[in-house]
Amino acid sequence: MDGDFRLEDISAVAAELLRQWKEPGTVALFGPMGVGKTTLVHALCDALGVKDAVGSPTFSIINEYGGGGGGAIYHIDCYRLRSEGEAIDAGVEECLYSGHWCFVEWPEKIAGLLPPDCHRVQLSLVNGNKRRLQMISG
Repeated sequence: MDGDFRLEDISAVAAELLRQWKEPGTVALFGPMGVGKTTLVHALCDALGVKDAVGSPTFSIINEYGGGGGGAIYHIDCYRLRSEGEAIDAGVEECLYSGHWCFVEWPEKIAGLLPPDCHRVQLSLVNGNKRRLQMISG
């Protein structure tokens, strides 16, 4: 699913992405600060039935939510990580390979740890209310 969308349509975008992906896995979200990575994760978690408050794990690195289907959903923010070793120490690698949904912001900081079959999504700003979403190959 490549294309532009308005922020008010992000719930429909999230639902479409989950329909395309079908199975839980790792999703790497690339894009600059303020482009809407956390907002997209929030919409994805809503579509997955998460009832917990979804927020940015910038300081905690990993947030774990309970999904509507009973499985864990991981939200990882690598912005503050200085190395892949620090990510491993924080438990990121276990989340990436857990078989559960794992949404990763700033994945370029842990590029060597990402599963080869992870979904890579590039978000970019078109204007104040419009974003561009592109699926990128590994």
